Amino acid sequence: MRLPRLSTFIFLVCLSMQLSGCASFGKGVAEAVLEKTNTQDTRICQVRGKPVQGISPDLEDAKGKTKVLMVHGVGNHLPGYATEFLDKLSKELKLTAKASRYKDMQLLSFSDPDKKLGNLRVSRLQNADLSKELWFYELTWSEITKDQKSLLAFDNSGEYSYRRAEVNDMLKKFSNDTGPDPIIYLGESRDLILRSFAQAVCWMSKDSWDELPKEGRHGCDFNKSLNENFKQDSLVFVSHSLGSRITIDGITRMVSLLEQPDKKSTLRTINKAKREALQNKHVQIFMLSNQLPMLQLGRELPEVTGQHADYCWAGGPKYTSRMFNQTSIVAFSDPNDLLSYAIPHDFSDKYLDSRLCSQVTNININIAKVFDAFGIGKIANPLEAHIGYAKDDRVVALIADGIGNDHTDPIIKDKCEWTEITD
Repeated sequence: MRLPRLSTFIFLVCLSMQLSGCASFGKGVAEAVLEKTNTQDTRICQVRGKPVQGISPDLEDAKGKTKVLMVHGVGNHLPGYATEFLDKLSKELKLTAKASRYKDMQLLSFSDPDKKLGNLRVSRLQNADLSKELWFYELTWSEITKDQKSLLAFDNSGEYSYRRAEVNDMLKKFSNDTGPDPIIYLGESRDLILRSFAQAVCWMSKDSWDELPKEGRHGCDFNKSLNENFKQDSLVFVSHSLGSRITIDGITRMVSLLEQPDKKSTLRTINKAKREALQNKHVQIFMLSNQLPMLQLGRELPEVTGQHADYCWAGGPKYTSRMFNQTSIVAFSDPNDLLSYAIPHDFSDKYLDSRLCSQVTNININIAKVFDAFGIGKIANPLEAHIGYAKDDRVVALIADGIGNDHTDPIIKDKCEWTEITD
């Protein structure tokens, strides 16, 4: 659910000024907002960390495919939720040819086939001469938590909600849709969501478009999917809010299963060559409205922390037990997004599994415009600041082309400041 920008902004201004007669001057507020909207774009974009490669260099490798997995955040989503982002990304990457039909499947867990794991939609994009290819995987996991949130149905119904003021009712329904998901994720549904993520990653390892089912309910076996060609493929993850926690937890869970083959998983039987194919990969994770610090509160630590050198430096005593060669985490956060956070410099060493060999870059970016609220202070729409990342041209350009390299998009050179953090 999404509130209209203007209505939300008027509401926030009214709240900040503690005015009881908000409706009487709503027109004046609207005119002021529209006037401010048309002024010069002064939104900040500050990048601190290592250079970001982006997706575009991977597309130059004709031997492999670039595979991008999108993982949504809180709230109920329907398959197709990432269509606008995919359209903008494909335009930025100049991928103008698209398969006539996407693949759309319901995910299945072999260990618990009766449980719902959500939906995976796969689109195939290529450039004009078909020399570049990108497969886009859109994971919709909210089906797993949807039934549990029905407990709040009465609060959303007209039988009760009519007692609320109009704007308050919209805000309450938004809260009821999004607020429970982090709580539910701490319970039994967490395992199902992580299985959903693992199944999506498994389907990413398929080499042939024809191997992907057109529709229906299907499970994927890692041992049968990982093949010789997979080591040429590039893996990229794009996540939003809670989806970033799911992505990190999902990859960490895979590491644990690889290291403990007695656990139930099709990962337990992959051979040395297939394991090495994973270990030689540079994986990029782009986290929109990053929430890792907040969602770490009260949680247990990963099995392995504080051992980056042992696992990630060639010659280290545990180098052959790493998950990837490097995991580049690019965390986007808007200071006016009430639910996003930059990643502290020591977070990776303390709270991320050392076997991921992670490297963090923070991007401090205004998604929502900041306005002067009639001389009483500046204000930005916090909802827009939280949900607007995937349609922002600068965000899409950073994901596509990165920063601090020779293929950085002109809009990033013009709009963003980069400070390289050295070791």
